Amino acid sequence: MAPRGLSAEEKRVKLLEIFHETKDFFQLKELEKMGPKMKGIVSQSVKEVLQSLVDDGLVQMDKIGSSNFFWSFPSQRGAMMQTRLKTVKDTQALHRSQLEELRAAVDSEKASRPDSDDRVQMLDQLATLKKEHAQLETELAAYGECDPAKVEEKKRAIVLAKEAAIRWTGTEPRFRSYRTSLTNGVEAADIRAHLGVDAEYEDIDGY
Repeated sequence: MAPRGLSAEEKRVKLLEIFHETKDFFQLKELEKMGPKMKGIVSQSVKEVLQSLVDDGLVQMDKIGSSNFFWSFPSQRGAMMQTRLKTVKDTQALHRSQLEELRAAVDSEKASRPDSDDRVQMLDQLATLKKEHAQLETELAAYGECDPAKVEEKKRAIVLAKEAAIRWTGTEPRFRSYRTSLTNGVEAADIRAHLGVDAEYEDIDGY
């Protein structure tokens, strides 16, 4: 069974140990060589692990000339932890202060609005009215087809449809009369049959 590789956190710990045990300064190339030999850290991952330690303030970096040097001492970690602890405590104190202010505001509002019989009764009435309003909204949605606005909209649609039908069919009687005058002795019914106008056709103009 192949040995288990180091987790990301284990790599951080072991790389940090190199600094604390040696108490020395290193360049990235040096750490990439020391990591596999001293702590079993794959050289290709040293750069990423080192950057995470720098980002967290556990390792310091300084540029000297054209080279970057890295270092970390045990005392730095303790100081950093103290700083973090102080930040957490300050944040906690701020939250507690805000909580106390909110509680005081709530108590003040309660004091200005005592639970009198009239207020309780009005709140009950408000709840009842809200419930009735919700029921009416539901019923109105159920009878949406009878909504006056929708009925009026349908009426306008019918009028427009009728006007369009008249425009399309109104010329048929005039055309039929003209054709009859040109064809002596030919009945209007024969002309309609020739044009494909059946007996159910009805001139809606005037309705």
